[in-house]
Amino acid sequence: MKKLLLFSLTVLSLGILSSTALQAQKKKKADGPAPIRALLITGGCCHDYDMQKRIIMDGVSKRANVVWDLVYEQFEGREHQIGIYKREDWAKGYDVIVHNECYGGVKDDEFVNAMVKAHTDHGVGVVVLHCSMHSYRAAKTDEYRKLIGISSFNHGKKSPIKVTKLNKVHPVIKSLPDDWVTPEGELYNTNSKAHPDAKMWGSATALAEGKIPSTEAAQTCIWVNEYKGCKTFGTTIGHHNETMMDPVYLDLLTRGLLWTCGKLQEDGTPANGYEK
Repeated sequence: MKKLLLFSLTVLSLGILSSTALQAQKKKKADGPAPIRALLITGGCCHDYDMQKRIIMDGVSKRANVVWDLVYEQFEGREHQIGIYKREDWAKGYDVIVHNECYGGVKDDEFVNAMVKAHTDHGVGVVVLHCSMHSYRAAKTDEYRKLIGISSFNHGKKSPIKVTKLNKVHPVIKSLPDDWVTPEGELYNTNSKAHPDAKMWGSATALAEGKIPSTEAAQTCIWVNEYKGCKTFGTTIGHHNETMMDPVYLDLLTRGLLWTCGKLQEDGTPANGYEK
């Protein structure tokens, strides 16, 4: 399929901050730990990634001591291979990689395996949001699925999602409201009743499940995972901007990111020096 380049942007060492603002923040934090260095990789079909990149970076940085780099590649179709993944040691120097991409048509196992290896070689934290679970689903290799902790291949109709906590003591999930219903939603199938190949991997710990009114099957929608030295936080929630902008979602995302870096305390608050 012919691919039409709509937008491709790589911003390194700037993220959401201007160079002046970044220097000011570094000076402010001179007596404390260095900020968490995060890389957001985003772009693809079916979602408003142009807006979501701002929601994610701004929202997390207002809640924790995090600075961002950004890779944003917006192509037509689902077969695009994000360019940074072809660079050697591209994940080196980062504390966490945040995936919010949607390229489910990539079939190149070698490409996918090399991308995962860059994570595990450096033991970086991993955050995977919504369609990142469906990215690379056309590939036969399981390496990416092992990294994220689930195998998911399809989803139900768009509907608000009622979220129920399965684990009330894990620091990522304990402060999530018990009655949270997302403003909008698209529930991904994560068990074999909905798709024969869908599953949670044994290395993953389910933290919450979601359910929509039109279906009886609840699906794991928030979890954590560990694979080859990488700690992963994942949520299939996040299709709509309205949901991502919900303070409950941004609080959850921030806690998940901090957990992958070992910077989340048992009470669910940032470790000293990483709060805002």
